[in-house]
Amino acid sequence: MKFFGSPPTNGSLANKVVHPANLCFKLPDNVSLEEGAMCEPLSVGVHACRRAQIGPETNVLIMGAGPIGLITLLASRAFGAPRVVIVDVDDRRLSIAKNLGADEIIHVSTNIQDVDEEVIKIQNAMGSGIDVSFDCVGYNKTMTTALNATQSGGKVCLIGLALTEMTVPLTPISCKGGGRHWHIPVQEHMAALY
Repeated sequence: MKFFGSPPTNGSLANKVVHPANLCFKLPDNVSLEEGAMCEPLSVGVHACRRAQIGPETNVLIMGAGPIGLITLLASRAFGAPRVVIVDVDDRRLSIAKNLGADEIIHVSTNIQDVDEEVIKIQNAMGSGIDVSFDCVGYNKTMTTALNATQSGGKVCLIGLALTEMTVPLTPISCKGGGRHWHIPVQEHMAALY
């Protein structure tokens, strides 16, 4: 996959870019350029919620309060999620998440040694089992946290693709019982591992 603005395709922050015509879509006259620019990130959040089957009985954890995490928060609410907890390393982003409707926000570190302590905070903030976790960051720590925080039988969906390779503790997670579902990645191709 290639994305404008992500290495190795840098430099798309410009007034005009050349793009293959078969990948371009004309916006209707009633859709502004700003609204049109939000179609792709919105589609990521909606696709994630569809794939994870978010509904009125689904408690959701979101790792990362960046643009995709915030859109996934809004999509989760639109799909009926009764409780959404979002975590991030940036207090400003967490403040935005709270204003957009997150039930709880949790400031976490970048240190993987803090996972166990942070999982307890996340689970306490949810107040009941976490049914679905969306990792909107894509680092070893965020995926490890999501896998550990999600209840047995829950779903963990990788949306963020920060790393090309990831190391996560699958054996301890799978030994918890009840089975878990991993969906990797949500953005384009999805593979379920059972």
